[in-house]
Amino acid sequence: MVQKPAAAFAKPKECTCKFYRRCIRIPRVYGEVAIDDQPSVTPASQEVILKALLEKARSLPAVAGVYLMKDAAGVVVYIGKANNLPDRVASYFLPSTDLGVRKQPLVSLVRDLDVIPCEGEWEALLLEARLVKDLKPRFNAALLDDKTFPYLAVTIREAFPAVVITRDPSHARFKGARIYGPFTSGGSLRHAVQLLQRVFQYRTCDLNIVADDPKNRNFRPCLLASIDQCTAPCAGRISATRYREDIERFCRFLESQRSVMLKELRCEMDAASAEQRYEAAAVLRNQIQAIEKLDERERRGQEGEYDWQPEVTISASDPKVGCRSLQRVLGMEQEIRCVEAVDIAHLGGEETVGSLVCFMDGRPWKERYRRYQVRRVTNDDYEAIREVVSRRFREGSTDPTLLPDVLLIDGGAGQLAAAVEVLEHCSAKPAMVIGLSKRDELLHLPHDSEPIRLSRNHAGLQLCQAIRDEAHRFAQHYHHLLRKKRMLPPLEP
Repeated sequence: MVQKPAAAFAKPKECTCKFYRRCIRIPRVYGEVAIDDQPSVTPASQEVILKALLEKARSLPAVAGVYLMKDAAGVVVYIGKANNLPDRVASYFLPSTDLGVRKQPLVSLVRDLDVIPCEGEWEALLLEARLVKDLKPRFNAALLDDKTFPYLAVTIREAFPAVVITRDPSHARFKGARIYGPFTSGGSLRHAVQLLQRVFQYRTCDLNIVADDPKNRNFRPCLLASIDQCTAPCAGRISATRYREDIERFCRFLESQRSVMLKELRCEMDAASAEQRYEAAAVLRNQIQAIEKLDERERRGQEGEYDWQPEVTISASDPKVGCRSLQRVLGMEQEIRCVEAVDIAHLGGEETVGSLVCFMDGRPWKERYRRYQVRRVTNDDYEAIREVVSRRFREGSTDPTLLPDVLLIDGGAGQLAAAVEVLEHCSAKPAMVIGLSKRDELLHLPHDSEPIRLSRNHAGLQLCQAIRDEAHRFAQHYHHLLRKKRMLPPLEP
């Protein structure tokens, strides 16, 4: 590849977005090495530079954010995002780092770092796209196309406002419309809009509807009117005043009052779970999560200031964030890395089994999964937990390195007390034992009279829920195998 002259990479216009003013500048100090005036340095000097950059990277705040790498002339050559700035940025300057053919030359050019802390991964995602669009760094191959994030537009100026998902909010149709976004997940946004349409019954079509037009009475509405997801203003079934009231309630819900609907949905989900209608509860859970995704949008500065930005791939949230959040909730000094969970499964006391799943750094470690066929009891969850916990820590008591940092019991205060009672007689035990009740998703701690109630968006609670659900799945799978084996014995030869 032919190298372009240095003049071709002149510094572009500085970004003036509200995020860029939050940059944390990292001083360019590398011992006695003068690097700003040296486009190329000796291998010894390069080693000193990389060592200093590594130290600076490790001293960054441990938060999500965007990092900007600059060359000796102060030109931004690469922009990236990270869930944890020290871990991500430091990985570039480790001696063992191999960035591939395209990015490896980047390391030899970097002389300075700027970082911009963000509220979370979603904001870092949006900010990275904005800065890449503005600065066009040399080593950023992606994010330079014309793709856009999805936005939600409410066409207030129309007689019957429509709710539209668009990737071009600058279109003439949306002049004067209320714009919400950008959102990081198009699928979740569409799901949430479909769910909310059942409540507010707004239109999502692009028809040009004239109020009080006599022709509307003869217009045949679409299927959404038949299934009560639209009030059919196209067919004159609702007045413009009443329809606008529904739209105003919808906008208020988006802006500040969605908690009422979420509370009702959670109550319905808990009721379905209590009645063991788990499939219905799962559907409600997915609907709640879709509505909660509406919070993952960029916060505005002043009203009316919009900067449409390109889209990037959405990455999954870092499970290590859940470990750190859980550590803070439990007040533990040591870092949480290994979490094990216990669950019991049976049907009326028949084929009672227990499961033990293990998560390392927030991810399943299936080599450490165990399953137990409960022998002493049948229809007693407390005694079954005692047996499973006793067998688990009797087996692992000879090797302290196999002990988890947290043992999670699927259940409330009673199940937790049963596990704690057994562990008191074990020489080796986990650092912390907690219980997670299904009904209210409360964390129970030993010797605490009141459980801990966390937000459904809390990363630590979501981690516990994921581990609990995996233990439940693993136990049910083993239980079904035993039932099938009992009910369908092998055929005789």
